[in-house]
Amino acid sequence: MDGNMSGTADSNFNYSSHIANAIWAFLFIKIRRKHMKKLLALLVLSTIVFTACGTKSASTEVTKAATDDTAKVYTVGIGQFAEHGSLDNCRFGFIEGMKEEGFEEGKNVSYLYDNAQTDGSAAALIYNKYLTQNVDLAMAIATPMAQVAYSTCERGDVPVIYTAVSDPVAAGLANENGTPVGEVTGTSDKIPAEAQLKLITEMFPDTKNVGMLYTTSEVNSVSAIEDYKKAAEKFNVNIVVQAIDQGSDMPLAVDTILPKVDVMTNLLDNTVVANMPVLLEKANEKKIPVFGSEIEQVHKGCIAAMGLDYTELGKQTGRMAAKVLKGEKKASDMKFEVIENASLYLNNKVIENLGLDVDPSFATSAVEVYDDIIQ
Repeated sequence: MDGNMSGTADSNFNYSSHIANAIWAFLFIKIRRKHMKKLLALLVLSTIVFTACGTKSASTEVTKAATDDTAKVYTVGIGQFAEHGSLDNCRFGFIEGMKEEGFEEGKNVSYLYDNAQTDGSAAALIYNKYLTQNVDLAMAIATPMAQVAYSTCERGDVPVIYTAVSDPVAAGLANENGTPVGEVTGTSDKIPAEAQLKLITEMFPDTKNVGMLYTTSEVNSVSAIEDYKKAAEKFNVNIVVQAIDQGSDMPLAVDTILPKVDVMTNLLDNTVVANMPVLLEKANEKKIPVFGSEIEQVHKGCIAAMGLDYTELGKQTGRMAAKVLKGEKKASDMKFEVIENASLYLNNKVIENLGLDVDPSFATSAVEVYDDIIQ
């Protein structure tokens, strides 16, 4: 860059010199010797003027280049509560949504990423670290992560944008009317309880007891269970729940609940979903179908789901974050947004493995049908 600036200044100076020389030659021929002193003064003045113009032009280009080189690069800290497909898709979608709004990694935004592995104390360490790294915005994936992010980043005046928070009000992140409690907002993945029960009872009309596992510390799951209990009255089924405190409780909890139910359905519970293979293995042995709560779970072995597209949820969240970074809106100016379009996803391989008789019309109406099970 320095070489180019120098070249521009030299060319401007040479141009000025040529003009000055031309003036000198012209005046030398046309004007008598007695006017030489005045002529010399005029020549010196013209040289100064043209040289100053050339220097000003070069200085302007240097200033512009310096401004371009110092364009702000934003830093966004992304904290994820657990490692499983739906939350991963939220993260991928978030980055894509930001890119669509002009924030591209390696150009004007830098992402920091950490996973708490369902450990609340680890979540706190992650966001405290982000504060020391002077992030411009903190992004939180899942309810427990969002709660920790807000309580931590509030002290550093760092805005928080969350996603995959089923009930922002119950989580203490929003008021009853949907407005933020502070510089925190995002997107909600509120589970479509009624649509899920409708699917279960239509696919298996003899269903009486629907089982659910949940983590006691996840307020999103407690809220979802209440929604299921209200919807259950319409479909004349009972909701049977079994609590766990941590992932290591899963084997015993699954053994306890399976004898009491006809089917199982997953909530948007991060700890349970992260340990879903335990549930699937034991349920498959007893030929009890397990319904998922989103797309990824169906591909990984659940029979079906009225599921949400978490990649789209992440994109929606990225667009909200972009508004904050652009200065168009503060987080506190935006109510949380809810993704509402649940669609049917089905896994034929699971149906085959369980030896179940399922009406073919379900496959016809599904937006996607899987014929394999991925790990």
